[in-house]
Amino acid sequence: MDATFARDMWKVIEPLHAVTYFAEECRTANKDVGLKGFWMGYFGSRGAPLGRVSAGTIEATFFGFHPARVRRAIPDAWDFASPESILAARSDAAGRALRRVFPGIEDVAAEAAPLLQEVVTAADGSGRPLFAANRDLPVPEDPVEALWQATTSLREHRGDGHVALLTAEGLSGLEANVLVSALGVVPPDRFHESRGWSPEEWAEAAEALARRGLVAETEATEAGRALKARIEQRTDELAAAPTPSWPTPACSTSRSYRPPGPWRARCRSPTP
Repeated sequence: MDATFARDMWKVIEPLHAVTYFAEECRTANKDVGLKGFWMGYFGSRGAPLGRVSAGTIEATFFGFHPARVRRAIPDAWDFASPESILAARSDAAGRALRRVFPGIEDVAAEAAPLLQEVVTAADGSGRPLFAANRDLPVPEDPVEALWQATTSLREHRGDGHVALLTAEGLSGLEANVLVSALGVVPPDRFHESRGWSPEEWAEAAEALARRGLVAETEATEAGRALKARIEQRTDELAAAPTPSWPTPACSTSRSYRPPGPWRARCRSPTP
């Protein structure tokens, strides 16, 4: 399998994974289990596979969030709810949300979930903490929950690789956000809101990128665009590493599934 296949699969699995951030079932589950507010729910539920980790661990692995935003939620989240209880709540809620949002998901899950789990099991977890932590979780008995967990593991596999590439290029989390915004993908105010950076911090990062010739004023330069394209290409290539183990039925079933358009659009949010 090639990098193009990896990107195609990401477009399929990302909306399935992302119900955990946006669906009402999942937000309510975070609240019911004891987490306080959206951000504690986000950091707590996504970080729960890592266990009772420090705020620094979440900052490093999630990448791009202001440390103060993380530290308002972690490690306090573990005092409100144990990682084990959060994991049970997020799996159940994701299964219910998928059944509501994606009609026919049960038929897809029954066939695809076991096959995707084979890929998850065979993939290399070296240098991929969020992926490895998710891979180590027990496979849910419910097929829809199992599908969600498999897609979540593969999504984190891709994300871990992407973070490694950004850091290898000498980009901080904030600078990576600024570069994406300079490309016109997401407006700066959305990043201020979702990542917690102040306008002053944003401006300092933009100046640092300008000194490297990657941005000019508010737009990416040719060098900046080339760097981002190179990072995206390498992200696809790294994400394709597990694909030789993809069984043919998993490829055909998963690649042919297309979530509803409105939900794909919702998943373009920069929050996760």
